[in-house]
Amino acid sequence: VHVSSFEIENRILFEFFNKIGIGDRDEQFHKALYIGVLALMEDRLSSFFSRTSNELGTELESLKLIFDMKKELFYRSSVKGVLAEEDIAEFLVGFLEEQRLPDRVELTGDVAGRLHRNKTGDIVCYLNGDGGRRIAIECKFDKGIRLGDIQSKDVFTRKSDTAWSQLLEAQANRDGRAGIIVFDLSLVDSSILNAIQDVRFVSAVGFVAIIDSQKGDYKNLAIAYMLARDVVLNTKEVSLDVDVLNVLLNRIIKDLVDVTSIKALVYANINNCKKIISQIEKSMLLMEFSQRYFVKFLAEGTLSKRDLLEFYAGEEVRDRFRLIEREINELAS
Repeated sequence: VHVSSFEIENRILFEFFNKIGIGDRDEQFHKALYIGVLALMEDRLSSFFSRTSNELGTELESLKLIFDMKKELFYRSSVKGVLAEEDIAEFLVGFLEEQRLPDRVELTGDVAGRLHRNKTGDIVCYLNGDGGRRIAIECKFDKGIRLGDIQSKDVFTRKSDTAWSQLLEAQANRDGRAGIIVFDLSLVDSSILNAIQDVRFVSAVGFVAIIDSQKGDYKNLAIAYMLARDVVLNTKEVSLDVDVLNVLLNRIIKDLVDVTSIKALVYANINNCKKIISQIEKSMLLMEFSQRYFVKFLAEGTLSKRDLLEFYAGEEVRDRFRLIEREINELAS
């Protein structure tokens, strides 16, 4: 693209380039042209104006627009995650000031937490400045993240991050009593968008909120935060009916004994039933795994976020099954 000599009479453009040295003006002109074309292609002009309309006068909107379009380039780069965390933390600080709440916001994405070498949990909010009552927030500007409902979770497949796992991991790592995972409308998988839409609470796991950073729309995060805050401040100990839990636990034990009997019969014809045994072993491991957490739940009345994370991930079951699978293959051969 070749641009010949031309003139534009505009006070804002004059003031911008007048502050730049002669030797640097060509470079700044190239940047301005590229950023302007990018914004037009993405049809983002209206969204940028909406973010400045209440902050600056009309005569300064163009300068603010240039700044915001340059920021758009960063959102397309590898640092978009860091920018997202900073923007969300900045919004929360302002929101808390408006609501006159004494909560404290801290960026923690580059600091390891309670889990070994784990940095999950980008922001920690301390309610009323109290270190013991925290909300852990994870920011995920990533289209590769799925919801990860436990009903569709297969612990025998390769581990991958999901909204569920990241929520549980953030709370376990940052010792949070509630958790929020934040997705951006332009960078979220369609399955999460369809399931969540705006804000959703996943029982015993946490809140999922979808924001629109390009329009400066963080209202869903504000809703999720206030709900999470109420949960933390109003959570009470739950008394459990031990007799009912014993009935449930005894049924699981009976099922485990029955499966063991089936296994003995299947071994008589192992070459024809290798797949059946493999599935039975999986079931046995899973029931034994669940039984252990039932016992802990019965004894303590609840499970910590770290316990829930380990129960959800089921990595222990997968590792144990690898050894059993090798034995089954050796018998079949």
